[in-house]
Amino acid sequence: MDDEGLSEDSLLGGRLRLRQPGAGFRVAIDSVLLAAAVPAARGAHVLDAGAGVGGAALCLAARVPGCRVTGIEVDPALARLAGENAVLNRMADQVRVIAGDILAPPPGLDPASFDHVMANPPHLDPGAGRASPSRARAAASVEGRAGLADWVAFAMTMVRPKGSVTFVHRADRIAELVAALERARGAGAITVFPLWPRRGEAAKRVLVSARRGVRSRSRLAFGLVLHEAGGGFTAEAEAVLRDAAPLVL
Repeated sequence: MDDEGLSEDSLLGGRLRLRQPGAGFRVAIDSVLLAAAVPAARGAHVLDAGAGVGGAALCLAARVPGCRVTGIEVDPALARLAGENAVLNRMADQVRVIAGDILAPPPGLDPASFDHVMANPPHLDPGAGRASPSRARAAASVEGRAGLADWVAFAMTMVRPKGSVTFVHRADRIAELVAALERARGAGAITVFPLWPRRGEAAKRVLVSARRGVRSRSRLAFGLVLHEAGGGFTAEAEAVLRDAAPLVL
């Protein structure tokens, strides 16, 4: 991947610099909101499944100094770029991203070894809708060999007992995601947290979390309203997106 095909963008109000391809998956607010929803503390080790160029991993490391984030990314070029972004933001001691497939995890990713797992998997079922004509964008947005149930199974395998898994996904696939978590061994305390575009509008995205080995009942949280009627971000969303405030699911 040559430098001419890259752009440099910022996250968290300019606190983070992020180099990413001009085509394909582009880090947006989904990654920032996902990182904000992970209940990590100093000393925690977090796995970012499908790390891309490291957007969510870097946001989490910026919010929680002293935590470590390991990412796995199937595209070797994106994994290398994520490592470069960690260096660019002076976080190479906190964030590392390795190339690998969740269906065949590379050595060093041991089951039940992470305090938390987060994931922003491809959101589109390959049989639903029309894929982007851009190969890079389609690869980032449409499920490949790994379906949603595979992402859930991987996350639940990698997280330690009592630890959490957190996903950001399309609202119209809530039922599928929750069902996959309910089938996963040991998943409980499932929480659905809607991301409302504006008050009175249906959610297009949701955050969904669960904990391994916790038997609490499922719950629907109040969620977060992202935009005011006039188009700007709400104060609550601004605190997360610019000031790295946490989201408590």
